[in-house]
Amino acid sequence: MTSPRSLRRRRAVGGLLALAAFPLASRAADWPSKPVHIAVPAPAGSSLDIVARLLGERLAARWGEPVVVDNRPGAGGLIGTDVAAKAPPDGLTLTLSFNGPVAFAPFLYRKMPYDAARDLAPVVMTTSQPNVLAVNAAKVPAKTVKEFVEWAKAAHGAVNYASLGNGSSAHLTMELFMAEAGFQATHIPFNGSPPAALAVAQGEADAVFMVAPALLPHVRSGKVRLIAVSSAQPVESLKELPTLASAGYPAVESMAWNGLFAPAATPAAVIAKINADVNAVLAEPAVRTALDSQGLTPVGGSAADFRHVVEAEQKRWGPIIRKIGVTLD
Repeated sequence: MTSPRSLRRRRAVGGLLALAAFPLASRAADWPSKPVHIAVPAPAGSSLDIVARLLGERLAARWGEPVVVDNRPGAGGLIGTDVAAKAPPDGLTLTLSFNGPVAFAPFLYRKMPYDAARDLAPVVMTTSQPNVLAVNAAKVPAKTVKEFVEWAKAAHGAVNYASLGNGSSAHLTMELFMAEAGFQATHIPFNGSPPAALAVAQGEADAVFMVAPALLPHVRSGKVRLIAVSSAQPVESLKELPTLASAGYPAVESMAWNGLFAPAATPAAVIAKINADVNAVLAEPAVRTALDSQGLTPVGGSAADFRHVVEAEQKRWGPIIRKIGVTLD
């Protein structure tokens, strides 16, 4: 039986918890009171930029405040991601970052400008899609994964490939593929997906692994050929492409995901509000259609779901990065 004293103590504690929660609830109800900035660690026209601007337009209508997309490319995504890591924890500065500067970078650099686990709070995953193996249609005769590997081996190291920057998913996916398939190629890093796709289209680079949006105009012009996707299963928006797994390379599974991150000490209620509103936007049929047309797959889910993905990616890619021996210091 509970004593009156215990009841009073529980009520007192409950009251204190309610009072403590009130400012958070109030803060979330009033948020945002100023424009919200989303730092994008990639250039205009990239897949990240497309996602950020699509979300920003609709979130601004929901929030009654402007959503400013601030492109901060460079250093493999570290520059744009660091913006949120160093920002005040009020939810007014976010970053739409990706696996490179969050899950891969801790294993690639001895020194980083931020600690992803300590300084960033995952808010919501926005999209996740496979990298696509693409080649210059004039220089590379291969039309299948098997033909590409045979062509690359026969070139005896005279192959080069583009990436979206050192330590990007594009970079590490190709390095993993090279290690699994047994061919050599020279890495040419670019500052984001538009210049990397253009390099392949113009023949400056022979091949690339990257997400589809920046490649599609060059595919339509006939300058770039898509060969396969790096997901375990076929992708609806790219259903004509086989998977690397089906071509005999199941270990080369690599999803290019992105999502919103806030400064680590951002109030939980503000993170919950942003999460709920982004999920609502991602559920809009027009948004899903727009993303699908670019080969991007909306995800959503809880902040906890996103945190689990980040942690799982770190656990998976850490050993892979050490095995293939990629370092960027």
